[in-house]
Amino acid sequence: MSAKLIDGKGIGNQLRKDLAQDVAKLKEKTGIVPGLAVLLVGEDPASHTYVRMKEKACAKAGIYSEVHRLPAETSEEDVLGWVDKFNKDSKIHGILVQLPLPDHIDENKVIEAIDPAKDVDGFHPINAGRLFIGEDSYLPCTPYGIMKLLEVEGVDLKGKQAVVVGRSNIVGKPVALLLLRQHATVTICHSRTADLGAVTRTADVLVVAVGRPEFVTGDMIKPGAVVIDVGVNRVDDKLVGDVEFEGAEKVAGSITPVPGGVGPMTITMLLRNTVEAAEKCQ
Repeated sequence: MSAKLIDGKGIGNQLRKDLAQDVAKLKEKTGIVPGLAVLLVGEDPASHTYVRMKEKACAKAGIYSEVHRLPAETSEEDVLGWVDKFNKDSKIHGILVQLPLPDHIDENKVIEAIDPAKDVDGFHPINAGRLFIGEDSYLPCTPYGIMKLLEVEGVDLKGKQAVVVGRSNIVGKPVALLLLRQHATVTICHSRTADLGAVTRTADVLVVAVGRPEFVTGDMIKPGAVVIDVGVNRVDDKLVGDVEFEGAEKVAGSITPVPGGVGPMTITMLLRNTVEAAEKCQ
């Protein structure tokens, strides 16, 4: 018996159609067109691919977007200058600085320079703090997308055992907080977790975000579990996740594929955050 595939691409496309309607209504009612500014520094191929996808998604949804591509040698001062410009621009409601940045630029300093009201990536310490204490905030897009997938799939998290493999500020920590908010019992694992498989096999819901190809294998998964694979790794010109799909599919109850699972939802929730930021300007 094979696991049910969780179609992030299909779910994301439907949500984007709904967003396009929201954008049209907002423009008709107020004249406001949601605006997203993206700053891309350097030549990282994956970053350029992601940004092109975000541009296309904005265009389809009716969101105004502008992308500024800067050379890798751009100074930290110049990057902060662009952020300040976006903060002051009334037609820009959301700011996205594509990570990673070149080594000579302090990512934390750049993130902290973004107006929290335009921080549609949800990385600013103010928004992170609001998430921690359970207040309304812009949610980081990948964790937000994961929670939306679970919601659409009808996964009731109340009282369930959830295990998160990975403790990054971008995915691991925030998704753990969001799962906790939905009354799951949450365990966070990482590279120093003793007997990782013994922990992951307790999970009714398993989220894997470690950035290591096929790190979690089928024998580490509880039969019938919901498996959310956040990883995107290129191995021999093929994209694979952090979960060994062939083995996991035989054990899990449902699973996100790579590609076509979490990735499309990340972009969708970025658009959702941008629209919400524009709506707050009414």
